[in-house]
Amino acid sequence: MKLKQIIFISFSILLASCLQYQSPSRENWQQYLSGASFMDMNETSRAAKLPIYMGHGGKIITQTGELSSNMQYGDKNAIDNAVLVNYMSALEYELYDALRKPGMSVQRAGTDVVIILVRGAIMQENIADISSDGADTLNIISKILNKYNATFMEIAGYTDSMKNQNAAHALSLDMAERVGVYFARHNVSTSRMFIVGRGSARPIAAQDDMGRLTNRRVEIRLTPAR
Repeated sequence: MKLKQIIFISFSILLASCLQYQSPSRENWQQYLSGASFMDMNETSRAAKLPIYMGHGGKIITQTGELSSNMQYGDKNAIDNAVLVNYMSALEYELYDALRKPGMSVQRAGTDVVIILVRGAIMQENIADISSDGADTLNIISKILNKYNATFMEIAGYTDSMKNQNAAHALSLDMAERVGVYFARHNVSTSRMFIVGRGSARPIAAQDDMGRLTNRRVEIRLTPAR
């Protein structure tokens, strides 16, 4: 390879790494999120969405080929539960190892796995869009979501305490939708997605200066498809 070609490729890589991620125009969000459900993810909504998810090539956890040699025989329910637990544990550990950064955490809630992303860790400070560091983080998460694709996900936005609850809901939904659009642009199937804005509900910290920054967040809840 000639020196000019090497310099050009190196410059292109450097330029790409410096470009700020920018969400597409809001008028195109519906196109990206056409398969997403804008409601809480619960047992009823997942059951209603399951045929759509399966119709888009989705699979349930017992179809992932996670059976070990000592799980081939025995009670089917016990085997299915063991496969589910192993699958979600592997997902949790991989996310935990990948997201050891300030403002991020991975938690277990029963069989579900919850990723908590404080707004400041993924969004620009004074602009309602994803930051460069946030794009890098969401890219890592996207790859893991595509690897562990036998899951539904709820992307929920939250704000700190605000007097105007309509504004709080709008801001929280904006954050959730931006993350959903990012995932959709990185090949995460929208047939798995539930997107909601919950405003200032469910605070996880005090409403002091530090706590308010923590309460502004996006939570991604992953639950097994079954």
